[in-house]
Amino acid sequence: MGAFTIGEVARRAAISIDTVRYYERRHLLPAPARRASGYRQYGDEDVQRLRFIRRAKALGFALEDIRSLLDLSIDHERGVHGLRARTEAKLADIDARIAQLQKMRRGLRQLVADCPGSGALDHCPILAALGGKEPA
Repeated sequence: MGAFTIGEVARRAAISIDTVRYYERRHLLPAPARRASGYRQYGDEDVQRLRFIRRAKALGFALEDIRSLLDLSIDHERGVHGLRARTEAKLADIDARIAQLQKMRRGLRQLVADCPGSGALDHCPILAALGGKEPA
């Protein structure tokens, strides 16, 4: 088992020292043991937990979701089912956001296609669409 300083654990987890402290304040990372000198001391399990948090964030999970995932990761009775359910919910959320973004993209493409790029502003289809008016 390693005995790492905050700088070492941050480097091993590929995050900043401030992020380690932030996760401690948010109780996503247990308070570390202290050396006689008062410095924080972290172990391999802390590195693994921080990597878990970083990867979950990269997949779009919010910190509260990550807290639930961490709790489920040690729950031998309902952990796998709960982890799958939370991940399926996140996937559904991402699918809904993608659909919304695709709708926005289609709308913007249509505005760009309708706009001649020159002429009087009072005939601009983009301004008319955004302002809720029909172009003159």
